[in-house]
Amino acid sequence: MYALEPIEPGEFIIEYVGEIVRQPIADVRERRYNAEGLDGASYLFRLDDERVVDATKCGNYARFINHSCDPNSLAKNIIADGEKKIVIYAGKRIEIGQEITYDYKFDYEDDKIVCLCGSKNCRGYLN
Repeated sequence: MYALEPIEPGEFIIEYVGEIVRQPIADVRERRYNAEGLDGASYLFRLDDERVVDATKCGNYARFINHSCDPNSLAKNIIADGEKKIVIYAGKRIEIGQEITYDYKFDYEDDKIVCLCGSKNCRGYLN
């Protein structure tokens, strides 16, 4: 996803939306998406310890924001109108045409997911 206008640090960019499901359902869906050939193209974002936002089939543009080990934005869990939400804020100034990125901060796992962000600070893995 690329900026169409300058975005200042701390400015709201977009809410990450999709279907909110319990973690066991998200686990089943992830396996199903992988079996359907959507491996790497599922969009599951942990909302809290019990729920996940599944934007794979009913999300918005936020699902297309790529990972970077040196991101220009950050994802935050907030409470708005009494509900937990995931929002993306600019972490630094983002210029017109610049790609919007954030650090996915995946949990540590033995099976490593290779990072291809290309930043000079790249950790080499997403998890």
